[in-house]
Amino acid sequence: MLLIKNGRVLDPKSGFDQIADVLVDGKRIVRIGQNLDQDAEQVLDATGLVVAPGLVDIHVHFREPGQTHKEDIHTGALAAAAGGVTTVVMMANTNPTISDVPTLKEVLASAAKEDIHIYTNATVTKNFDGQNLTDFKALLEAGAVSLSDDGIPLQSSKLVKEALELAKENNTFIALHEEDPELNGILGFNEDIARDKFGFCGATGVAEYSMVARDAMIAHATQAHLHIQHLSKAESVKVVEFAQQLGAPVTAEAAPQHFSKTEDLLLVKGAMAKMNPPLRTEKDRLAVIEGLKSGVISIIATDHAPHHADEKAVADITKAPSGMTGLETSLSLGLTNLVETRELTLLDFLAKMTSNPADLYGFDAGYLAENGPADILIFADKEDRLVSDQFASKASNSPFIGEKLKGVVKYTICDGRIIYQA
Repeated sequence: MLLIKNGRVLDPKSGFDQIADVLVDGKRIVRIGQNLDQDAEQVLDATGLVVAPGLVDIHVHFREPGQTHKEDIHTGALAAAAGGVTTVVMMANTNPTISDVPTLKEVLASAAKEDIHIYTNATVTKNFDGQNLTDFKALLEAGAVSLSDDGIPLQSSKLVKEALELAKENNTFIALHEEDPELNGILGFNEDIARDKFGFCGATGVAEYSMVARDAMIAHATQAHLHIQHLSKAESVKVVEFAQQLGAPVTAEAAPQHFSKTEDLLLVKGAMAKMNPPLRTEKDRLAVIEGLKSGVISIIATDHAPHHADEKAVADITKAPSGMTGLETSLSLGLTNLVETRELTLLDFLAKMTSNPADLYGFDAGYLAENGPADILIFADKEDRLVSDQFASKASNSPFIGEKLKGVVKYTICDGRIIYQA
């Protein structure tokens, strides 16, 4: 048994917020209450700390198979544990892509060896060809939890409609990366800073929000669930809000970088701040926060995108890959830029990183309750940390290195076992 004593126990699902003890037996929580006097093999003193559900991150890239010089499932799991994350959903843009059952089974076999709960998407189209749908039924039966071609958009509106209808038939949803390539220039740079500081056409806002609008309306017409990934534009938030008000079954996520920083970070951090969608303007950053506050955006997901140091260090920034490692800074970025600024309460913020993403997939995760899963995060919400360049991830491509942020993960517990300790 494991006994966690005297922590501030927060359960976003029920609204529970009390100083209490948590008793764990095996993989389940058996009691939550005051002054539990139970003989336990391990006792953790959580006085002054927050005891919350393990975080659930539904958007990570673990790069296995095919790009394991950047990350692999094992190092990705270590990064998750260090960030307080006990459940993840991997994206399918591996090499080969997760478009068939044998590749899916290979990935899931590797994932099953790790200390956290690892799920994966399969692709919407075969090998990301954007034209031929995969066998949704076979992939879901073999263990995929949903479908996404994240990394590239689906350009064909006809195909999006067919994919949504097929997902609905199979009681699932598709998650889309929204940008129209025909309206974009060089990715990773918001259009304003690309024009004003670099002298080329960057990633335009209209490329994102026009496609969000198209696909949200197709979801409305089909009444099939669409999940929109990493919203970054003010107009995109408004479009999702409009679609939801119409009754369209549309959900959305935002990444911590998009509510934390603006395009100006590119001038300071260079390729480390290059990502897709790019960091946008202050107006867009504030709009993402408003979307989180209103509930239009119900989920915070990292888009954890590790890259090798040499790839980010190329002389020509336009040639550097887009993306940042995010699992080990997500909690701190939310505490610093949402909770400390009083944009969200701690309970509301945690809901977007625990119960809401778990509910999207129907995972038995993201909550603290008697008889519930013993996936637990213990952290110091007010303690400062200086983000170092030492990560559990293989990669250290973070623009937040050197920043002072709020929040330190003390323990990550998964299935009743301590898998990370500061």
